[in-house]
Amino acid sequence: MKMILSATVAAFALSIGAASAADLPNRRSAPPAPIKTVAPAYKWSGAYVGVNAGYTTGNFSKARGSEFKDPTGASVGGQIGYNQQYSNNVVVGVEGDVNWTDAKGKATSTGTAGTKAEIGYTTTARVRAGYAFDRVMPYVTAGYAGAQQKVTNSGSSFRNGYALGGGVEAGLTNNVTAKVEALYMDLGEKNTASGKLGTDLMVVRGGLNYKF
Repeated sequence: MKMILSATVAAFALSIGAASAADLPNRRSAPPAPIKTVAPAYKWSGAYVGVNAGYTTGNFSKARGSEFKDPTGASVGGQIGYNQQYSNNVVVGVEGDVNWTDAKGKATSTGTAGTKAEIGYTTTARVRAGYAFDRVMPYVTAGYAGAQQKVTNSGSSFRNGYALGGGVEAGLTNNVTAKVEALYMDLGEKNTASGKLGTDLMVVRGGLNYKF
């Protein structure tokens, strides 16, 4: 009887031990999955400065417009601006730029030989509004435009008007962005000794900005 009781107690103890061992963690089980981190959305807010280069073309109109070929030439310059990004990813900002250009129109067959109309530089002060798709932001822009214009035998003058356009800007790094944009500039009309001269320009350019 004692032998049967001892064997029963031993079997019971072994069953409890086996059950407890089954509850212990398996050292050979797969390690827990690493915690995934999500990169923060790109931030567009802040001031920036940059450079740009492109191509300028245009049209001369009014009484003296037929005397000159359409102005064409390269342009290069710089810009400065500020963006404010809102929680709905809308980005609103301001930008100013100055660009030197060699755009000029020489005399046509109806003009005086040797005369030309040329643009020395352009400047704009504009508002911009865009929508940020993380690192890519399409935008529209509008504001003031001005240009220094020189016409043979009529001297140099500063022209005032407006600019309209748009473009796409992309974040290359947290501080560097690249953009491509097109701007239309209507510079109004200017009275000259031989009649009025109207000028409008189209600028297509690329640029780089450094964001602070």
